[in-house]
Amino acid sequence: MPDGRPVHKRASSAPTPSLRASEISTIFNRNTSAVPHYGHESYQEYDGHTRNVHGTEIPIKLLHWIIVDCVEGPISAVTAFKSDVEVTVVDINADRIAAWKSNILPIYEPGLHNIVCAARDCTDVYSEDVYSSHSQGTREARHSYTSDPSGNEKSQSRGKLYFSTDIDKAIADADLIFVCVNTPTKSNGVGKGAAADLGFVEAATRNIARVAKRNKIVVEKSTVPCRTAQSIRQILSANAHPGVQFDVLSNPEFLAEGTAVRDLLHPDRIIIGSAPTPAGNQAAASLAEVYAQWVPQERIITMNLWSSELSKLAANAMLAQRISNVNALSAICEATGADVNEVSHACGLDSRIGPGMLRAGPGFGGSCFRKDIFNIVYLSESLHLNEVADYWRAIINMNEYQKDRFTRRIISCLFNNLVGKKLAVLGFAFKKDTNDSRESPAITLVRNFVAERAHVAIYDPKVREEQIWRDLMEDDEEPDKLRTNISVCQTAYAACAGADAVVVVTEWEEFSNKTCPTYPTANGPSFALTKIDANGTSTPKLLTYCKGPRMQWPPSVPTAPTPNSGRKGSLTAINTGPKGATVNNEATCIARLDWSRIAAGMKRPMYVFDGRNILDGAKLEKLGFRVEAIGKASTSHRTLGVVE
Repeated sequence: MPDGRPVHKRASSAPTPSLRASEISTIFNRNTSAVPHYGHESYQEYDGHTRNVHGTEIPIKLLHWIIVDCVEGPISAVTAFKSDVEVTVVDINADRIAAWKSNILPIYEPGLHNIVCAARDCTDVYSEDVYSSHSQGTREARHSYTSDPSGNEKSQSRGKLYFSTDIDKAIADADLIFVCVNTPTKSNGVGKGAAADLGFVEAATRNIARVAKRNKIVVEKSTVPCRTAQSIRQILSANAHPGVQFDVLSNPEFLAEGTAVRDLLHPDRIIIGSAPTPAGNQAAASLAEVYAQWVPQERIITMNLWSSELSKLAANAMLAQRISNVNALSAICEATGADVNEVSHACGLDSRIGPGMLRAGPGFGGSCFRKDIFNIVYLSESLHLNEVADYWRAIINMNEYQKDRFTRRIISCLFNNLVGKKLAVLGFAFKKDTNDSRESPAITLVRNFVAERAHVAIYDPKVREEQIWRDLMEDDEEPDKLRTNISVCQTAYAACAGADAVVVVTEWEEFSNKTCPTYPTANGPSFALTKIDANGTSTPKLLTYCKGPRMQWPPSVPTAPTPNSGRKGSLTAINTGPKGATVNNEATCIARLDWSRIAAGMKRPMYVFDGRNILDGAKLEKLGFRVEAIGKASTSHRTLGVVE
């Protein structure tokens, strides 16, 4: 290759469809006129019709991400790890690129560190904490070893993930470019507070047109309003060099933070939107071929550009709607004596509803839901569909009401006075298993407490202190007041020492005192990720789980695996039994808080406000706590489950 990078061939266990290994280096030649073509047809149903995506794929060798949004880091890493293409992530932020090159990644996601190390550094993956005991059958190890004729096992298909600040070079080299930039809500001008700010998208698009000297496929990965692809196409066409053609695709991501790696390895669906033209179909088929290397064909769905763009906004709006639905019910439960957990469980058993996203809490957060709902609101108003806009805006209103209602309940229980009282806030991330605190309900709650002149001590196991301060200080008119009344602690015990109340905001496992039925209690069990059968294939299999200290991050790399008798496919073959080798996970159960220790250091009466229903109230009441859980009647008004 001209840039000196090695040419990687895929492992023999997963050959490229329709390609011979000897063709790979030729197909990925820079001279596209010399590229051999091969046909592919894929039929997917959508909107009651059948879409025929066929023709000649454009062979893809280099995928380049223009990235500002941290969520796209896992996507690029998994793509490099699971496919035979080289992936380069470029960003104007040099510090962020340096972090991606280091062992301290800029974001936390279970399993991400190992995936990045494998794809970036040719480091063999021995332990993937993405495969938690809650994965429910999604634990699958990539075949990372192949046997050579001598019987020695060696790693292949690695070292294909690169990070750089040289955006122009990445654009020039790439066959396919993902545009993954922020699309924040506008803070001024027309559409302020609702419309998406597409300035970063336009800037990236203009840069692509300026630099590209040969044909490119440009993939819109950012969450954008419907018909944004048309604007991208117009900008590219108006600024393209003579003879250069661009195909624009929409390929929204549907991963959830906290389970991003698992969602990427085993996606529910891959959506690819394209123009209904031969060139558009060809571009869509090329991108589909990349995903098809690890995603089943039936889960790769093609549709028109506008449907693809709107599907992302619609999915997030519907998920947020479910959360607001159950949060609205939680208010009724607290007033009537019903238990929101029991109500949501009963509703979730209905196959038409399902159990997902039916957990009450202090309100949804994250970078997507609020922003995307406002996008739909603004789109509806632009189309003069005011009733539709009001419907979706009600979801945001309910979310704000839930945070305000939780605040008022805390104030009421603490004798309608927070002045001078210490409140320990456990959790600042908007959900567990991520260090993302954007739009976290904790931000609103902490500001509300400070407004009541309380002292707030915050602890979160993953969100960095500087990020907490940035979130709290943003747009705040009294930063000195915040710093005077807020402290960020390194342990939960320090945050709770001398507190009048504990407020659980994020459902981190370490905060819970519930006995998890998923974890067996047998002495000395092990957690097996994968069973290796006689044919060398891996089958997801959960055996048992072991207790132990909290896992360190980044995880330490264990010693080299024991060879698996010449068989391929295992990550760490530890032992052999009648059913073959097992793969042991180095990750162990996170250490839980000692609530009796917390109780010993708190002021009386002791209150715990459980905003996530992760605590066993009966156990805490035996320690002397007064427990107030969201969606459940107050302990001071509860008699045999009936509110007085």
